Amino acid sequence: MNIKRALISVSDKTGIVEFAQQLHQYGVEIISTGGTMKTLREAGIPVKYVSDITGFPEIMDGRVKTLNPYIHGGILAVRDNKAHVEAMEKHHISAIDMVVVNLYPFRQTIERPNVSLEDAVENIDIGGPAMIRAASKNFQYVTVVVNPARYGDILKQLAQENDILPAYRMALAKEAFHHTAEYDACIATYLAGQLGEGAFPDTVHVVYEKVQPLRYGENPQQQAAFYREKHVAAVGVANAQQLHGKELSFNNIVDIESAYNIVAEFEKPAATIIKHTNPCGTGVGIDLAEAYAKAYQADPVSAYGGIIGLNRDVDVATAVQISKLFAEAVVAPGYTKDALDLLTKKQNLRLLVAEKLQTGSKQVDIKTVSGGMLVQDKDTVVESCHDMKVVTKTQPTTKEWEELLLAWKVVKHVKSNAIVIANDNQTLGVGAGQMNRVGAAAIALEQAGAKAFGAVMASDAFLPFRDTVDTAAKAGIKVIIQPGGSVRDQESIEAADEHGIAMVFTGTRHFKH
Repeated sequence: MNIKRALISVSDKTGIVEFAQQLHQYGVEIISTGGTMKTLREAGIPVKYVSDITGFPEIMDGRVKTLNPYIHGGILAVRDNKAHVEAMEKHHISAIDMVVVNLYPFRQTIERPNVSLEDAVENIDIGGPAMIRAASKNFQYVTVVVNPARYGDILKQLAQENDILPAYRMALAKEAFHHTAEYDACIATYLAGQLGEGAFPDTVHVVYEKVQPLRYGENPQQQAAFYREKHVAAVGVANAQQLHGKELSFNNIVDIESAYNIVAEFEKPAATIIKHTNPCGTGVGIDLAEAYAKAYQADPVSAYGGIIGLNRDVDVATAVQISKLFAEAVVAPGYTKDALDLLTKKQNLRLLVAEKLQTGSKQVDIKTVSGGMLVQDKDTVVESCHDMKVVTKTQPTTKEWEELLLAWKVVKHVKSNAIVIANDNQTLGVGAGQMNRVGAAAIALEQAGAKAFGAVMASDAFLPFRDTVDTAAKAGIKVIIQPGGSVRDQESIEAADEHGIAMVFTGTRHFKH
């Protein structure tokens, strides 16, 4: 056994007794510190106390115990460097071949309610990161272990090879440096918050872990992978569970996020069908089956090959309808057994569970630019009719208010410039991503056709001229909802009054670039 001596000092003691027992059976001498030493000795494992090695007691409430040449010299010595070997012999330093360390639970501490700054600071590990970094730097000779999930692989290699293979030692060192980098980033972020830097500190440290590699990105010539932000409990696509179907693609994931965000806006049963991040149809009903039917009927042609988002557990009645459409994926809070049995007959249909659909997440939205990134709060504002102002002589009816709110919730998620036409609890036409608002309105109204008569129109940003109002009036639109705020608002209001259209200002813009 080439590993003769191991230092073990862990806060997370998962599996450590079994791991140390096996090391002992392989003849490995074990050195340890306070709490870990106590745990191992209680399990009957022979352990040497680190103070017996250093000749110096743990002091200052354990803040100083392993910061000693007898420890770091044993870890950092280059074994085939003659000068290093001579220094070890001269100073009676014995080599340490394995360092098994994980750190004080700083993150768990700061996540406790009402934790004090003093308690947080006491859980900043010093000796642990020093040993981890020393062992990682010297990975050619030392095995560093920070993750209990690695214990099994390490024991297996020791059984087969009597050593840890060089490539695996390097992989463990890489993982260890990630471990300490993440730990330091957490501390820095916490202190930034204590200094009042808020959601946008001077320096941003974000840690993501790979969920899966992807076959390619938006196009086959682009490589891609899917990452999840670590230590963030927010619900959403990154934490969704795939129950069935082919591997998710880059574009699938982007569209699933859009579908998820739209249906999360609604308290009533709601459904949406997404193509290229935009909703081709969204519906609300007394039950999920009715909501899905409305979403599909809004644009059956575009629905082909779309992503379906639902805010209720999928039942058989809804599953029967979905099974008639070629769709890429379905995301919902859950599925009844019968619905799942039916939908899993479609071999390639991806079925995902994303629980606790909700709005109001405190997550940020990140967009990258060459050499940098833009960070903003997510647009989670939810308006009600009480937040809005009717600016025309004509007032919306109770039913029209219901349609206005549906259209307003949907237009928030449509690429700007965005126009949504809605009536009878469903979208009828969507104009997305146009360079001018009249063009977006023309597309949405053309899609709505005759159904635009008596319907409502939502615009994600203000109407800069009266031309959009005039276009809407020709199609028979009865109510328009928009943010307001243009220097020509009065022109639009007067145009609406001329046509007998009710107009509502929300005071909130929902650009989506």
